[in-house]
Amino acid sequence: MSAKVKVFAAILALGAVAGGGYWYYTTHQSHDFKLYGNVDIRQVDLAFLWPERIKTVLVEEGDLVKKGQVLATQDTDTLLLQIKQAEATVAANYQAYLIQKNGSRPEEIDQAKAAVEAAEAKLVLSQKDLDRISGIYKATRGQGVSKQQVDSAQAQVNVDKSQLISQQKALELAKIGPRKEAVQQAFEQWQAAKAELELLQLKLKQSKLTSPLDATIRSRYLQPGDMASSASPVFALAISSPKWVRAYVNEVELGKIKPGQEAFVSIDTYPNKKIDGKVGFISSVAEFTPKTVQTPDLRTNLVYEVRIIVDDKDNVLRLGMPATVSFER
Repeated sequence: MSAKVKVFAAILALGAVAGGGYWYYTTHQSHDFKLYGNVDIRQVDLAFLWPERIKTVLVEEGDLVKKGQVLATQDTDTLLLQIKQAEATVAANYQAYLIQKNGSRPEEIDQAKAAVEAAEAKLVLSQKDLDRISGIYKATRGQGVSKQQVDSAQAQVNVDKSQLISQQKALELAKIGPRKEAVQQAFEQWQAAKAELELLQLKLKQSKLTSPLDATIRSRYLQPGDMASSASPVFALAISSPKWVRAYVNEVELGKIKPGQEAFVSIDTYPNKKIDGKVGFISSVAEFTPKTVQTPDLRTNLVYEVRIIVDDKDNVLRLGMPATVSFER
């Protein structure tokens, strides 16, 4: 074999090795590194919405609770009395609304008619008295009765006429019935009383503090007898799912991972146990870096937050626990 052939063969061999190395690097570069971080869990602070004394606390720290489970209750003696009072107010306002809506009863109209007839009879009588006194005054030229008596009789007639007109108007109103504005006002007062009752019933429902989801009682702050309010949490809950590992990757290795990429988490307690996960979040903002980057060496110090969502079916991960993230089993 000539020297040229040997050189050409060597070049081909080197090319094959380089090509294989490049293929291996490009296909395995996202799997040949690990990240180190800590387990992170969301926390919820639970508090009563209304100020009242705590009656019972039904769970302890470390207890696993289910969504909708009652965790604590408030004293409701005063609230129950307020609800009874509100129920009575609703009933009274409803009857007032029915009175306005249904209008005058036949008996009320008959009563108004009788009042008109009585006013008419009284006017007839006072008119006769006026005619009689006026006749005597004219016949005797003021000797039998005085002018003052005539004036008094005339005034009485005027009063009786006014009373008759008033009774006639009352009869008309009784026949027409209440104004639509009065009916609407009575209706709105009834609705307002109902709304107040519903608010009190809602407060009664909210006097039981329930878990919004499946979680673990991380902290218990108040005890029976303490005064609760919206500003004073009773419990801190650690949400069981989702869990994730918060880690940081530098700029050089940032291109090796992408959202949705398969990952595996292990902890010191179970070093050989791989917990399935995936990359759920990659921060677009670098941390721990100067404002002005001038050299390539400084640029490699940039780090980005990464969250690896894990499927912790056996519930072995705890808040703050150190964890290792790998991208191959």
